[in-house]
Amino acid sequence: MATIFSHPLVPLAVGLGLGRATVPGPLLRLGVFLSILPDIDVISFRLGIPYASPFGHRGFTHSLVVAAAVAVFCGLFHRRLRASRLAVLVFAWFAMASHPLLDALTDGGLGVALFWPFSAQRYFLPWPVIAVSPIGVSFFSARGWAVLQSEILSVGLPSLLLGVGCWSVRKAVHALARRPPGMG
Repeated sequence: MATIFSHPLVPLAVGLGLGRATVPGPLLRLGVFLSILPDIDVISFRLGIPYASPFGHRGFTHSLVVAAAVAVFCGLFHRRLRASRLAVLVFAWFAMASHPLLDALTDGGLGVALFWPFSAQRYFLPWPVIAVSPIGVSFFSARGWAVLQSEILSVGLPSLLLGVGCWSVRKAVHALARRPPGMG
């Protein structure tokens, strides 16, 4: 899996790039939380649930369907999040779905149950660019440090570019909207 430090980078980059008008602070904070939420399934190890089970690590909590259900639930609170229902639905789904997609880019584990409950099949994306992170206390080791360093390149840099891209598009759209009529 990617680490708890890198998962929030994706929604942070997009949210900050799109700006507060589209992704207000409360929604951005929710997105950061949702980007980490799928790893709640690590409790399955303590409960004796096998890793390969649909209820094990990288199982149902890593499903795009579960991300959609959580996004719909979050949409009920769009006023408290100071955003439109559509903005909450899209951003919440994107933030939570980014987690399993990053995990599917790792070079270890059993894959990700992206399409649960329709399939218990676990998937990897064809580009294993993220070193799989050790779980638990073993994270605080030389291997954990190496994983964090690899994530700077494999998650941090692309997130930065994504955020700058969102910011650039937002500024271009804003400039076009302010253009006087008849100016090309």
